[in-house]
Amino acid sequence: MFGYVRPSLARLAEEDRERFQAVYCGLCHTLGRRYGPAARMILNYDFTFLAVLLWQGEEQETLRRRCVAHPLSGRDYYPGNPALELAADESVILAWWQIQDALADPGKGKAKYHAAALALRGAYEKARVCRPTFDETAQIQLARLAGLEAAHSPSLDEPADAFAKLLAAAAGEAGNRVKRRVLEQMLYHLGRWVYLVDAADDLAEDFSSGSYNPLLCRYELERGELTEEARSGLVVSLDHSIRLMAAAFELWDFGVWSPIIQATVYEGLFLVGRAVLEGTFQPNDLRIAGGSKEQL
Repeated sequence: MFGYVRPSLARLAEEDRERFQAVYCGLCHTLGRRYGPAARMILNYDFTFLAVLLWQGEEQETLRRRCVAHPLSGRDYYPGNPALELAADESVILAWWQIQDALADPGKGKAKYHAAALALRGAYEKARVCRPTFDETAQIQLARLAGLEAAHSPSLDEPADAFAKLLAAAAGEAGNRVKRRVLEQMLYHLGRWVYLVDAADDLAEDFSSGSYNPLLCRYELERGELTEEARSGLVVSLDHSIRLMAAAFELWDFGVWSPIIQATVYEGLFLVGRAVLEGTFQPNDLRIAGGSKEQL
């Protein structure tokens, strides 16, 4: 995915910041254990948040370990569990198909994507065996998305719906029926938000390369930036998705993870969306979400 989904650190107590970091590091270790060191390159905040949503049962005790990123002091992390394994498997599958989509885009440079595909091929082959339903959904929805891109669809809703349905499928293995329905709604609206925020983030690059971008087509932009009218319309659409996600969140008790989810849904997403539109978004820096100097 893209790395846009992160909590507002200013809303979190220190223990909740440490929990989020432990999930992030736990997902990194899980990717490495299941798929090798190369798979750790696809680690991002979006699937860390997915692991938080999918968590079942009580909170685990953390372990502490040094790694390449933190060779001196090490970091606390949650050891492997079903939520982390599911998030790892699905992140590999989604990353693989995003790479394939980039390779098919005539406006994208190919060398780095060929290298990424080579590095991730073995991991993908294993992940699709573990999660065949999600892999099938990813193929169907990304093929639908590719068709809309090829037709230069001026719709925002259709391509966003394709990605939203893909992400909603990540809830398919949630055990509790009610929770699964809540997660499907949360992930659907989150997926729609992610797709549109990414379109805004890539606007200038896509304009320069001639790649498809729904915002360029929808608003008939003559430059690689949003007009005031286009920006206002996009903000309304983004905020609507967040509010629907928040409404679904209120239907389930996420226990110890509730503060992290609240800090993401009620503030983090708004902050990231604003940063993207202002051109100040930094993918690997959590300071965008609440002013903290801490980074994972």
